[in-house]
Amino acid sequence: MNLGKIILKELLERKKQFITSFIAILLGIIVIVAVKSVSNSSEKAVAIQLDNLGANILVLPQTTTIDNYYAADINAPEMPEEYVERIASSTIQGVDNMSPKLSARIFVEDYSLVLTGILPKNELASKPIWQTVGFSDPGLMAACDPNNIVNRSHGFEDPRLQRKSIDSLGVNDCLIGSDVASQLDVDKDSGIQIRGTKLKVAEILPQTGTVDDGRIFVHLHTAQKILGKEKVINAIEIMGCCSAITEGLLGNLRNILPDTKITTINHIVQTQVETNETMAKFSIIFLIIIILVGGISIGNYMWSNVEERKKEIGSLLAIGASPGDIYYIFIGKALILGLIGGVAGYVFGSLAGMILGPQIAGVKVLPIPILFIWSMLLAVGISILASYLPARKAAKMDPALILQET
Repeated sequence: MNLGKIILKELLERKKQFITSFIAILLGIIVIVAVKSVSNSSEKAVAIQLDNLGANILVLPQTTTIDNYYAADINAPEMPEEYVERIASSTIQGVDNMSPKLSARIFVEDYSLVLTGILPKNELASKPIWQTVGFSDPGLMAACDPNNIVNRSHGFEDPRLQRKSIDSLGVNDCLIGSDVASQLDVDKDSGIQIRGTKLKVAEILPQTGTVDDGRIFVHLHTAQKILGKEKVINAIEIMGCCSAITEGLLGNLRNILPDTKITTINHIVQTQVETNETMAKFSIIFLIIIILVGGISIGNYMWSNVEERKKEIGSLLAIGASPGDIYYIFIGKALILGLIGGVAGYVFGSLAGMILGPQIAGVKVLPIPILFIWSMLLAVGISILASYLPARKAAKMDPALILQET
């Protein structure tokens, strides 16, 4: 007796019931794969956008306000530059990069502008969008992935995040925001003078749509000299992993610098956190739906099949088939149903994600190989679990009673 042939014949003879259960498992897997594919690509895109925007944590003097920070108030409180070293020498996890700043409003050619002192390597690591003009350092890494120079943590490379090795910003050089360049009518390699200090325009920064467009960036120590302030800063911008932020990074930073105000730039951090949470919730909802709908459909198919095939089951048992053989016939059908549903669901789900991703989330979606394994495990698991009780009932049937009834 060939169990494989019996299973195949059973499936071919009752195609309608099989197709109905197959569609139920297929649609469920398609939805799960499509949602996960789109959400995965969306999370990557959001992560890259967050990297391009820059820091997501601010360390400010205790008495300062966010308004002071963005307005670069000349009277804004200050704190020791040594605070940067405190964070750098600590063992807390999740701080990918720090950018200490000293900002103040100044007048250049009768224009009120913001002069911001930076430590170049730190600043450029926390502003990957600036890499388009070539400023970088070979040791700088992408946010949330300190082991990879290329943005492997996001699954693909973004040309804006490519690190090119060049020298750091010189003490007599400056970076000019796009708005400032238009106001002062200066180009790369032009010279400007700020309070008697002559500076060379090393680069005109690309437009970012942020306050940086209206700033002049110089070396931190040059800014301290121009402003007549020594070894002080008025902000530390930190690029921290969003997962680390939710796990207590802010509390750890406050323990190191108790006399400072530490806050997140909410519209940046929450974008990624909320997007990830929303996609995760959708995935869980659809997983529950597929388990319920798919499981009920397959279970109903198997129960009906057992009732309809009582005579055949009794005959098989009477001619020598063991209860285990009967059990494996039904489990075998469930296995085939799950395998076919898993493969087809992954293929069509990936295609749906590739088509809908650009339309729904505005991101390019590529097939995710690991979802193939999960599709197979999910489809096969649901099919076998839903078939367990009907298969067990069929295996325990008494052939004498069955044949006597018929």
